[in-house]
Amino acid sequence: MNTVKMLSFVSSVTLMFSLPAVAAVTINSPSNGADVNSPFTLSAISTVCSSQPVTAMGFSLDSSADTTVLNGTSVDTPISSGAGSHIIHVKSWGNKGASCVTDVAVNVHTVATNALNVPTNATSVSSLQTFGDWSSTNDSAAGGRSSGSMGMVSSPSRSGSARRFTTAFSQNGAQRYKVSFADDEAATNFLYDGWIYLNSSSGSIANLEFDLNQVMSNGQTVIYGFQCDGWNGTWDFTKNAGSVAHPVDAWVHSGAACNPRNWAINTWHHVQISYSRNDAGVVTYHAVWLDDVEQQINATVPSAFALGWGATLLTNFQVDGRGSGANTVYLDELTIYRW
Repeated sequence: MNTVKMLSFVSSVTLMFSLPAVAAVTINSPSNGADVNSPFTLSAISTVCSSQPVTAMGFSLDSSADTTVLNGTSVDTPISSGAGSHIIHVKSWGNKGASCVTDVAVNVHTVATNALNVPTNATSVSSLQTFGDWSSTNDSAAGGRSSGSMGMVSSPSRSGSARRFTTAFSQNGAQRYKVSFADDEAATNFLYDGWIYLNSSSGSIANLEFDLNQVMSNGQTVIYGFQCDGWNGTWDFTKNAGSVAHPVDAWVHSGAACNPRNWAINTWHHVQISYSRNDAGVVTYHAVWLDDVEQQINATVPSAFALGWGATLLTNFQVDGRGSGANTVYLDELTIYRW
């Protein structure tokens, strides 16, 4: 009988795993492929480059040989560029000479599609929704109760950093969200330019309000109040129905139609509003654009108030409730131009 010997072989196999690379430069905003207005805000961070502590960051645009260099491990700066597709090269440098770069593509629109011809010397503040000192309060003039919370989200968003406003309310309560962003007593012309996203909770929204307040050199405050009024189905603006010393803030219905409950949900809506003032705080509301459709306002009203405020420019974003309930609204790419 033949005996078959079974040979046992032990094979040693070494498995090699590659961990995903971690970007040395992390870009927070804008997101890759985002649609932005010029100027837009670049926000990025880099702490380590090729195992070296980062000492400086910078950026360049497209094929330009010019690089803007900033000390530190973060970038938070406005960038201006012409309309069209662009590549931003965001860079960091280590303390021993290492260099790292991450690219982000953006599509830059003109200053204001179908809106006022904003002059090239206009001052603008963009990405206002990303500012960290937003606050909120119940608007007692609405007569009901409300509370609000805010947060930054990457979805839904156009820029990669949208602000979410969640409002709970009863008895038609309204919540005012606000942020101060500049101090300019001289500017007399303004363009408000922002993007709004509504979801299925939009049925509980009565009004959406987009305001600007400016303290003039004489200490009086000009209120540029503007809202999409779902109660009356119109765009409304404010005026001082009293005197400067004894002001009465009153809403006026325009002939332009608007109701936020008629806006399509789960999509972004472009809101642009143009207005100006004279030295006495008399305001002219020129026009409003919703999704690039223009409606003329052409109304001139007194709007100066003796409120005793310090110098400031601030914007309010207010959500008025309908009945009792809760809703969520998103704001992105908010830019205010002034000249």
